[in-house]
Amino acid sequence: MSQTKQAPVAKQIADNAQDVYDKILKKQKPTMSTPVRSLANVKYQPKKGFLEMRGKIKQRTLTVGTVKTFAQTLKMMALSKELIEKDDMATKREAYYISKNWGKAGFSEQPESDTIMDDVEAMFGVNREQLKFIPEEKGGDIAGKLIVIDRDASGKKLRIDCTKFGSGAYSIPIDVEHLQFESDAKFILAIETAGMFQRLVKYDYWHKNSCILISMGGVPTRACRRFIRRLSDGLKIPVYAFVDGDPYGYFNIYRTLKVGSGNAAHLNEYFCVPKATFLGVTPQDVVDYELPTHPLKEVDIKRAKDALKNDPFVKHHKRWQESINQMLKMGIRVEQQAFAKHGLDFVVNNYLPDKLASTSKFLP
Repeated sequence: MSQTKQAPVAKQIADNAQDVYDKILKKQKPTMSTPVRSLANVKYQPKKGFLEMRGKIKQRTLTVGTVKTFAQTLKMMALSKELIEKDDMATKREAYYISKNWGKAGFSEQPESDTIMDDVEAMFGVNREQLKFIPEEKGGDIAGKLIVIDRDASGKKLRIDCTKFGSGAYSIPIDVEHLQFESDAKFILAIETAGMFQRLVKYDYWHKNSCILISMGGVPTRACRRFIRRLSDGLKIPVYAFVDGDPYGYFNIYRTLKVGSGNAAHLNEYFCVPKATFLGVTPQDVVDYELPTHPLKEVDIKRAKDALKNDPFVKHHKRWQESINQMLKMGIRVEQQAFAKHGLDFVVNNYLPDKLASTSKFLP
């Protein structure tokens, strides 16, 4: 991943703040510009493999109505510059609490500080880790045919064998850029739920099928997506996604993994896995395996219809449109755990072997 070095990021922040200061001295209204972070401002590039910014910009001008947001943005930039210069870091939650020292510029709730942090990130075209802000959540869990070469606090190299965690797993760190990998695995299976991941670990699936299992734990974090991307590029083996059969699994989890999101389109090039394909659970799986289901909720229906109408990735792939329409017509959603109807070992002994025998039929 090609990233700007930390010193230039601090300089960008200083230059931007200086521009604001100079305009104020000249009695001009200072402005800040950030890309519009939404699906409406992205296009799908099949050859590149990710959602890319179209170029719409939102401009924030200092006025009576925007003074608080303007001040909060500048304070967040100042905090980032301080962290960079000290080679320190702060979690997103810590940044929110630090703002309690900012007087009237402090945030009432963390979602407010998260939004400003995302704006600053997009403004400078860097990721939040370069700004020295880190998420609270971990990156995901790994089990299987993979050796991760990391280093300890003193810089000494460590070889971490992901086959040696027993019933546990290796946790993906927040920063994955320095990691190196060794593996003779045949494929990577990225799994939505921790429960299904644990089921496959318990049944020794990775050993019997020479693969790497990754628990995404719901919507994969940036660290998890970047880790999978680096594995995909470095090992040059297939990545198969195994998630719940509902609009949330299809779009919030799988689509984000494969091509990125509108909210972070300025970083999708690095935080997506274009070569990933969708193993399941599909609407057709419900029919083929006679799975128990639940009715679609109103939010599911809205999410599916919005995807058909507005999602550049879905609009590009006719097969996804057909599957979504099939789901809407059936009016149901299905969980990974529904296969337990046929026995706890059904996924290992029946479903996955059936699907992996025809990978060319996977949804794109």
